[in-house]
Amino acid sequence: MSIIALKILAVSIIAGIAGSILGLGGGTVITPALTLLFGVDIKHAIGASIISVIATSSGAAVAYIRDKITNIRVGMFLEIATTTGAITGAFLGGLINPNFLYVLFGMLLLYSAYGMAKKSKQELPQNVQAHPLAKKFKLNGDYYDKALEKNVVYNVADVPSGFGVMYGAGVISGLLGIGSGSFKVMAMDLCMKLPLKVSSATSNFMMGVTAAASAGVYLCKGDIDPKIAAPVALGVLAGATIGAKIMQHLKSKTIRKIFIPFLIYVSIEMIFKGMGGH
Repeated sequence: MSIIALKILAVSIIAGIAGSILGLGGGTVITPALTLLFGVDIKHAIGASIISVIATSSGAAVAYIRDKITNIRVGMFLEIATTTGAITGAFLGGLINPNFLYVLFGMLLLYSAYGMAKKSKQELPQNVQAHPLAKKFKLNGDYYDKALEKNVVYNVADVPSGFGVMYGAGVISGLLGIGSGSFKVMAMDLCMKLPLKVSSATSNFMMGVTAAASAGVYLCKGDIDPKIAAPVALGVLAGATIGAKIMQHLKSKTIRKIFIPFLIYVSIEMIFKGMGGH
């Protein structure tokens, strides 16, 4: 294994740990790391990033599903919105100026970071009334929180808003070719009032499905270079497995404190890109 491959492997392990704890997939770290640190062509970086999202999802999702933190029913229900949105985004590709969208969604993420910061003292959502659709589709759930050492029972609120934001997240993915993990976590945390750990775990589960659907397209276009994608996949898979163990012993407050700077970083990146900064 070459020195560069080993360096990519090391960065990918860090990306996998961060991605699985925050529910973002490794792509948020992988794409800038490959292009800025290793001078990888952006197409190959995005191709490797898609592989990293599948690896994060596979590594973390198994642990989260086994420990019943992932809400599979919420994930599958919201996947309908994301997939429909992604198809819409792909069709709208030539009609909307991507620069405008980058700025718009960057602003939206900044607002979300503000909304999350207001909840920074809160460990679990309080007094959440279950939405009628949540009862109908059996979306409410429970999990054992290892950090709090107790069973947490939770309700799912405002299902239509969460579904709408998820549709928007899918449109962004389709239009801009970016992972929308930050929007997924935001929709579940701010709109549907899920505990942050459940939002993160469910986002990880969903992202693998979305990324697997688009990986075939990147493979056919020749954007996945095995020399880059292989160490990325191995590193991210190892990191995601470690991250899943770490996340279960962290309090939601701590995860939120790590998540907010990430959101601000991604939002500033998007606004900067939309204004022609890259």
